[in-house]
Amino acid sequence: NYDRNAPSHRRGATTASGVARPITASVSRVFYRRGFRPLRSDLSADCGVLAAMALYKLVAVIKNPSDEDFLVVHQAPPPPLPEEEYRSFVDSDLWDLPSAPLNPLGGDRRSETVVEGACSLLDDLDLEKFDVDSALDEILSLSYLESPLEGRWSVWKFVKEPEFGPGPPVNVLFILGIVKSKEGILKESCQWLSKESAWMLLQEVKASATRVGPFVFMGIVPDVAKATNFSATCALHYQEYPPGITLVPMKSRTREPFHTTNLIVVVADDAINEQKDSSFVTYGNSLLVDPGCSSRFHPDLADLVAKLPRKLVVFVTHHHYDHVDGLSVIQKCNPDAVLLAHENTSRHIGRGEWSLCRTLISGGEKIQIGDHRFEVIVAPGHTDGHLALLHVSTNSLIVGDHCVGQGSAVLDVRAGGNLKDYFQTTYRFLDLSPHVLIPMHGRINLWPKQMLCGYLKHRRDRELSILNAIENGSKTLFDIISKSYADVDIKFWLPASSNVRIHVDHLAYQEKLPKVISLHYLSNCLPSECDAHLEVHHLDSAPLLPP
Repeated sequence: NYDRNAPSHRRGATTASGVARPITASVSRVFYRRGFRPLRSDLSADCGVLAAMALYKLVAVIKNPSDEDFLVVHQAPPPPLPEEEYRSFVDSDLWDLPSAPLNPLGGDRRSETVVEGACSLLDDLDLEKFDVDSALDEILSLSYLESPLEGRWSVWKFVKEPEFGPGPPVNVLFILGIVKSKEGILKESCQWLSKESAWMLLQEVKASATRVGPFVFMGIVPDVAKATNFSATCALHYQEYPPGITLVPMKSRTREPFHTTNLIVVVADDAINEQKDSSFVTYGNSLLVDPGCSSRFHPDLADLVAKLPRKLVVFVTHHHYDHVDGLSVIQKCNPDAVLLAHENTSRHIGRGEWSLCRTLISGGEKIQIGDHRFEVIVAPGHTDGHLALLHVSTNSLIVGDHCVGQGSAVLDVRAGGNLKDYFQTTYRFLDLSPHVLIPMHGRINLWPKQMLCGYLKHRRDRELSILNAIENGSKTLFDIISKSYADVDIKFWLPASSNVRIHVDHLAYQEKLPKVISLHYLSNCLPSECDAHLEVHHLDSAPLLPP
């Protein structure tokens, strides 16, 4: 365990594999002690390239020695959408440690700021080559204090981000600064917070209540999980946030700009041997959501499953192969596992992929994983059997492919995907006021309502442009796409044809098509469902549907 009271020159020391020791202290409460290292020690060539391209962020842990409280700053939300209809959807206040981008210095310039313990980071980060001064200036402008620091800044911990994509990972350096006094915060956007208060806010998040961000969890919150006998190791890189929800991005057969599917792992702190509450559809001591890694990484998945408690529940949001490719591995490793899926999803999963117990769900069911409770949320739109999962205590929403880390997801018309359901699901998510959105591709989103409203606006704007094209005389698919997708690279026009069909169907449902234009006529101008999906590429940076 990392000793926070160790001399500053030892803080941030790295292991022989080059992984910073402090990562093991509190980044993952349960996962690490069950044997999962934060990062491979034998990095593959492609990971090495990504590491070279990594971006960096500097995070300040500003503490007062008298009571160990630390400083948090109010996080500025994204700019609001201009339309009146979205203004009522406002995310709750988010507080986190002050941070700033840590950019490289050009040429032969070197940073003049001394950070104690920086030499221990040389395998991962040479601070002298980064603009520490500008980053600290930005941090101090956010958390302006009258009281000066005692001594120098020192390395607290270094955390490498997993490969979420589509851009390079953002690695985080935490540095520690001690102030002589808590008095004299000159900005209302700052406050002192205790570890205990932070932990309570992280564990029990109510809808629209004050939230605490991931840097507090990674950098401050003490490790409070109970130790277990699960001590074997598994070479997977992961991220835990919110508490108890671990994301393991694994290479999958998804398409650009993403390369991975987030496997969600939940392991109970306290094992349960029997179901005491009949209102739960099932219970277990571990949970996997969307095991969709490609065959090359099936050994890694098998290694993970072998180390999980035997009472395993597997939940799939929908049937696309980048979400279910690992099912056959799980059933081989754990014949006691139970699969939860919507009926419309289950019929796409053959017995070769899953021959064990299945429980069909349709939304509203409750799942118990030790002390973790989940609620199944019906979420059609991407497919007709699409489901989401709400982690009740943290009010965090696992959204499948309804949302993605960047861009928007193509709707699968072959599997019942449609805009009517998609809009209804989006509003259902908004009503839940989730703390965070957890997609299966890309990073988590800390501004759920802003993101969901952005999706509504994006889809409506696109639909309006298609309707305008039709009303202005477009009679062929090419005419519609060339006008309504003029802002999109022409190489994406083929998948746009499928998107146009979905929007036209929705316009017809709303009875918005011009009376002189029949849906039958437009359908003859549009590609068939089969033709439209012969060669699918990303549209608006969306993950691909299976062909």
